[in-house]
Amino acid sequence: MRDLRIVFMGTPDFAVATLDALIKNNIEVAGVITAPDRPAGRGQALRQSAVKRYAMEHGLKVLQPTNLKNEDFLKELRDLKANLQIVVAFRMLPRVVWDMPEYGTFNLHASLLPDYRGAAPINWAIINGETRTGVTTFFIDEKIDTGGIIMQEECAITREDTAGMLHDRLMVLGAELVLKTVDLIEREEVKVMPQKELETEKSAPKLTRENCEINWNLPGGEIYDHIRGLSPYPTAWTTLHNGEEAIYLKVFGASYIPERHTSSPGQIVPHHKLRVAVDGGWIDLEEIQLPGKRKMASREVLNGLKLESNAHVR
Repeated sequence: MRDLRIVFMGTPDFAVATLDALIKNNIEVAGVITAPDRPAGRGQALRQSAVKRYAMEHGLKVLQPTNLKNEDFLKELRDLKANLQIVVAFRMLPRVVWDMPEYGTFNLHASLLPDYRGAAPINWAIINGETRTGVTTFFIDEKIDTGGIIMQEECAITREDTAGMLHDRLMVLGAELVLKTVDLIEREEVKVMPQKELETEKSAPKLTRENCEINWNLPGGEIYDHIRGLSPYPTAWTTLHNGEEAIYLKVFGASYIPERHTSSPGQIVPHHKLRVAVDGGWIDLEEIQLPGKRKMASREVLNGLKLESNAHVR
């Protein structure tokens, strides 16, 4: 049996579940590396990461480097005398960091690698209409998300799942998988499997304003997947054209009703909800947000919005 002394690296809520599992299972965490405090909100007050808040509450040593190659940071990291590093939703590490501990550095990724390498695997799995995904632990190497696989756990995706719902399930599943992985490393029973080569790569690039916009010319089922794959964050969006007015809309929730019709894609049709004609049926925008307003059911918005006969989204 190895005596493990761990440095944990992570930033958002997704990573907190794993750190909490390590602490509650009495696994020694020598220190936590997380993102620097960032200005946030209208007042631009400095906001601590979710991982930092948890670490401070539990008396853990916290380092917040801006440059992972900085010599002062590297000395602090070495001084923690960790023999294993665990990374969950952090950032790309330079070799001098991931190669430092005796037993290596492993990462928890929210997909079944090699599928959905990249920054937003949960979102893209839903956007692309997948029915299954999962979590993977793997040893970090020079390239992004390409290292040898240690363990994987599968998870189903339903047609009702949003990115937020799937995030919460994978967060718990991932924490459990990290504990199993730590146990294997502790007992010196790790068997690493190289990632298979893919004929067609399924990637998970960073989400941007451009790729979050709804394309109303796609089939209805794909539009529905796009909306739920971006809910509740960063959120799909569109522009409602109503007469001379162009209104920016964030779309948090929708439903898809397959049905034959002759309306043009993007046309708003009379209904008690904000109903949009799409190829193959209708998309009902269930929960939306106007600029400067709170999230609302679309029927509430319609109460204060007189729609012209040629109203459409684009």
